[in-house]
Amino acid sequence: MILNHLMGLYTHPKQEWHTIEKNHEALKSSMSHLLLIALIPAVCSYIATAHIGWNPGAGEPLFLTSQSAMYMSMGMYFGLIAGVFGLAYLAYWMGKTFDAKPDFTQALELATYTATPLFMVGFAALYPVLWFIMVVGLVGLTYSVYLLYTGVPIIMNIPEEKGFIYASSVVTSGLVLLVALMASSVILWSMGFGPMLQ
Repeated sequence: MILNHLMGLYTHPKQEWHTIEKNHEALKSSMSHLLLIALIPAVCSYIATAHIGWNPGAGEPLFLTSQSAMYMSMGMYFGLIAGVFGLAYLAYWMGKTFDAKPDFTQALELATYTATPLFMVGFAALYPVLWFIMVVGLVGLTYSVYLLYTGVPIIMNIPEEKGFIYASSVVTSGLVLLVALMASSVILWSMGFGPMLQ
């Protein structure tokens, strides 16, 4: 069932990771979760930028044209999915270094469920005030990192000491991936694909 681990990851994460590890789902199930949960930040950002208006802290709220907001939201949606796949591939690739033998589905489960709190932060876009988004985003990022550190030893079936180093490597790779996605956005904006204000 889609989203069947969502509440468990928030209420009892370690037990939920054990449940995920015991009942490895098909690739289709992880993909369904990812495709659905990635809609949250994309749709909420579209509503906020096209209809509510972003409040940068001073002056009037900024609005994007509906077409521009749609393009930005679609780009965000596919960028988030690509980011999770990139993180899953890096976790899969690094597994051999830490004596783990994951298949790609396990790595995708780890990346997808770890990214879930970050995607849920997308609801905060419906109150588009910069300081609020930053605070909620920081909370979501912190919880995602916590899920990663608790999930790696369980999903990859390795000791906690190795799991800590493995998770630290995945966090570092994820930050590099995030910077690469942000740089891609800047390059695309400079080529004329940037947002259009109303």
